[in-house]
Amino acid sequence: MALHFGRNICGDLEISAQREWLVTNGIGGYASGTVAGVLTRHYHGLLVAALKPPLMRTLLVAKLDESDCYGEHSFELQTDRWVGGAVTGHGYTQAERFHLEGTVPVWTYAFGDALLEKRVWMEQGANTTYVRYTLRRASEPLALSLKAMVNYRPHHDSTEGGRWQMQVEAVEQGVRVRAFDQATPFYLLAENGTMQLAHTWYRGYSLQIEHDRGIHPFDDHLHAATFEITLSPEASYTLVLSTEEEPCLEGQAALQARYAYEADLLQQWQGAQQLTEKSTPQWLEHLVLAADQFVVQRPLPGEDHGKTVIAGYPWFGDWGRDTMISLPGLAIATGRPEIARPILRTFARYVDQGMLPNLFPEVGEEPHYNTIDATLWYFEAIRAYFAATQDEALLRELFPVLEEIIVCHEKGTRYNIHMDEDGLIWGGDPSVQLTWMDAKVDDWVVTPRIGKPVEISALWYNALVSMAQFSQQLGQSPDRYRELAERARSGFQRFWNEEKGYCYDVIDSPNPEEEGMLRPNQIFAVALPQQADGFEPLLSPEQQRSVVDHVARALVTSHGLRSLSPDHPEYIGEYTGGRYQRDGAYHQGTVWGWLIGPFVQAHLKVYRNPAIARSFLEPMADHLYSGAVGSLSEVFDGDAPFTPRGCFAQAWTVAEVLRTWLLSLKQPS
Repeated sequence: MALHFGRNICGDLEISAQREWLVTNGIGGYASGTVAGVLTRHYHGLLVAALKPPLMRTLLVAKLDESDCYGEHSFELQTDRWVGGAVTGHGYTQAERFHLEGTVPVWTYAFGDALLEKRVWMEQGANTTYVRYTLRRASEPLALSLKAMVNYRPHHDSTEGGRWQMQVEAVEQGVRVRAFDQATPFYLLAENGTMQLAHTWYRGYSLQIEHDRGIHPFDDHLHAATFEITLSPEASYTLVLSTEEEPCLEGQAALQARYAYEADLLQQWQGAQQLTEKSTPQWLEHLVLAADQFVVQRPLPGEDHGKTVIAGYPWFGDWGRDTMISLPGLAIATGRPEIARPILRTFARYVDQGMLPNLFPEVGEEPHYNTIDATLWYFEAIRAYFAATQDEALLRELFPVLEEIIVCHEKGTRYNIHMDEDGLIWGGDPSVQLTWMDAKVDDWVVTPRIGKPVEISALWYNALVSMAQFSQQLGQSPDRYRELAERARSGFQRFWNEEKGYCYDVIDSPNPEEEGMLRPNQIFAVALPQQADGFEPLLSPEQQRSVVDHVARALVTSHGLRSLSPDHPEYIGEYTGGRYQRDGAYHQGTVWGWLIGPFVQAHLKVYRNPAIARSFLEPMADHLYSGAVGSLSEVFDGDAPFTPRGCFAQAWTVAEVLRTWLLSLKQPS
């Protein structure tokens, strides 16, 4: 299934500038931009290299200013917006079609009887981007000119060029750029054609999305070189952008390697899940390929093949919480459980005082241990992995770490996280945001949720049930964990709000106004597995149905669950504006795509109707055509039409939609 647009989208600057594309390299680097070609974010560029994989992501090549001469006419293919609002180039008017071949974006430009195709992709495992042009149709040769715009800055930042003198020098088959003496050099190379050096700053690119987000919206880029080639009909030309001194310059071979890699991903998925064409809509294939974009290498001391998960593109790194929530969908649902193994082992190495790190910093700093739930999601990720693989060797290796985690939570660890008298976990600190509702602006913790958040209690019970199962599997007594689980289940009954017919969001909180809010977190008390011999669910069947129904009526949207009921006076329906406005709305009504997964899982448990459950996921197929084409966004406005916001490609959204769609196929009606 090729996602595609015609001139109705491509030819409208406002619309095509809102459609973005993404390609990745499996080590944290990426390339991204808009269908229109206009830069709208700091993060748009043809080569954003991970200089210390998977992080230290640095914009090296921003764009190519493309023009061609065909017959007696010249055409510009680029589009630029400048300070003051002027738009130049208007290359989007030449775009006849845009489509994806797997994850490879393809533009088709038409002028007269000529058709010129452009493809962009990255080499797996290398900071190397390929930009390939093919003249598909023409009655005479076409002269193509490419002005390479380069930079050297963290992908979050912007540049003021001016008197910055980069080292730009000719090398065999191209140009070498070194931004300053200590900088990593990078290369712009081609097998044929001609090249001319340049050193001219283009100043004042206007970045519309950054303006809307209240972030510095201007940028400068350096014209480093111009590449020229004359193409005959059916001929191709590939420009290679790389931190490698000698990358492969054979464009066709590199493209076929990318296609083969993605075909293998789909074959593994289809084989592992034993899928039929009838049971799986083709749009799921895009989710399988999108899922792979988040799985990246993280080399560790003594382990070169460590892996982790990028939480979202373009700006997130690898987060403990996001990794553990995403892992069942990214690895097991895609038929590649083997990639989960090194990730689970990697995080085990970083457990400290019974806690998983929530964030691996950009460069060599200590990990951040500021999450109460990432650690508990670790148990669920291991449970799902073991259920799929029966890998007892890994379970035995990780079991002492899991035992340590339980003990630390019983005795107490950072931020006053500890098991209370009722068997539930209490935690919190006025200065830190510990749950997934983690927005913080300077000293303002927007949703502190100090006390006993409902999903933490559900995750704790789920972890204890899992530990009882793991103990039994490894030939040890499960009695200790059974006792702890029963104590937690008994304590959980305090969450039930009989008057409202659903669960309190938090109990035992110093902020009583938070307790009765109708939020989506209670859905985990229904959705999490929790099923094992001798264990009762946290809620009765009647209570489970009431939770699902209340969440469905107030929080479900086409693209996920609202983070707060629209009836609440603190509800905010749009995730827009500057940092204070956006973070203030982040968990106060904003829709989260990943939450549609646990809702569907809970709905399946209560109603046992797979067709109805899948109907909640189907709008995500349409969302593949917006945001980052072929992927799924982080968040959406709480008010219709649920405009996508935040990261344009988010790991846990992709993972949960894919996981629960497949789960619905296995659920008996």
